[in-house]
Amino acid sequence: MTMKKIIYWLPRILSILFIAFISMFALDVFGEPQWLLALFMHLIPSYFLIAITIVAWKHEVLGGFLFLVAGVALLIFTHFEALIIGIPAFVIGALFLGNKKYLSKT
Repeated sequence: MTMKKIIYWLPRILSILFIAFISMFALDVFGEPQWLLALFMHLIPSYFLIAITIVAWKHEVLGGFLFLVAGVALLIFTHFEALIIGIPAFVIGALFLGNKKYLSKT
């Protein structure tokens, strides 16, 4: 695999893995009486991240900025207590932005 392909696919694969990681937190609702509604509610951040990934797949700059905004939103909603959740969004956003700059040079 060439370096160009690795740089192209890395943010996309990481964003899918990040969505899977965030979605795992919704699996604790199956003991609830209305688990289907609770599952839907717990997956709302994943829905937003899926939409951002779809945008970023074609429009890397816009998607990169949206991932940065999502990282800030995740930090604000967790009151800066869950850095492990916000930092991957920043890294993915930076990779999408850097991907566009790097691939346009070569």
